[in-house]
Amino acid sequence: MAISAQTVKELRERTGAGMMDCKKALEETGGDMEKAIDLLRERGIAKAAKKAGRVAAEGLTAVAINGNVGAIVEVNCETDFVAKNPEFQTLVKDIAEHVVALKPASVEAALEQPFKGQGESLGHVINEKISTIGENISFRRFSVLEKSDNGVFGGYLHMGGKIGVLTALEGTSNETLAKDIAMHAAAANPRFAVREEVSAEEIEREREVLKNQALQEGKPANIVEKMVEGRLSKFFEEYCLVEQPFVKDPDKKVSTLLKEANATLKGFARFQVGEGIEKKQEDFAAEVMAQVNKQ
Repeated sequence: MAISAQTVKELRERTGAGMMDCKKALEETGGDMEKAIDLLRERGIAKAAKKAGRVAAEGLTAVAINGNVGAIVEVNCETDFVAKNPEFQTLVKDIAEHVVALKPASVEAALEQPFKGQGESLGHVINEKISTIGENISFRRFSVLEKSDNGVFGGYLHMGGKIGVLTALEGTSNETLAKDIAMHAAAANPRFAVREEVSAEEIEREREVLKNQALQEGKPANIVEKMVEGRLSKFFEEYCLVEQPFVKDPDKKVSTLLKEANATLKGFARFQVGEGIEKKQEDFAAEVMAQVNKQ
């Protein structure tokens, strides 16, 4: 029988399961909502949905390379204990391989794609892992970089994957250089590859801040503009990867290393696990007292 989109939506809202899982459950139960819910519960998918409200701010990053395509992913879980679980670590690596092979347009698209060429979707596999591992797991983000035959990728995972970086260079086959620049990015945390990536709006906003700083310092108006341009150069040096002093040799900029190798930086991606996620602050003492008071 045909299952309406509205029915799928309702089941998804009631269980939190993925769209394709809901559709399959409804098809298998002849459109019976309650039986579909029971089926999802039996498969552990509805149980997984109940964990979806928990904050998943721990986890790992992973890098995968396939020919001229490279990918970096971040997958989150709730605790560092699970992040050290071999089953979770394998899942993260497999998700990176999934992304580099299929190059999905978005996380949502990746979750709907068949996992490892099998019938089950990646989203379904993650839900099954949530049930077996017992924590909320979230495939948060990914980035795909491409290079030519005359280029090279550099991948680096810091602290086992708490910070992950993928770089793509052109004009060189020097893998050591590519990895060194990835390690540099892990340490220096650049926001942009080159200054051309900084938007005109952001540059203007920074220029205005620097101008007001100089005026508040009592600098004469006729030299403020020169001061602003000088300080703006320091802004680029701080946030643009190629303009940063190389962490292994601060006397050289990253751009100098690239020039010496006749290479250019095509792109990079840096993920730090949990950045931007608001973690719930646990008050352990209060939690213990609450349990004592219940007794």
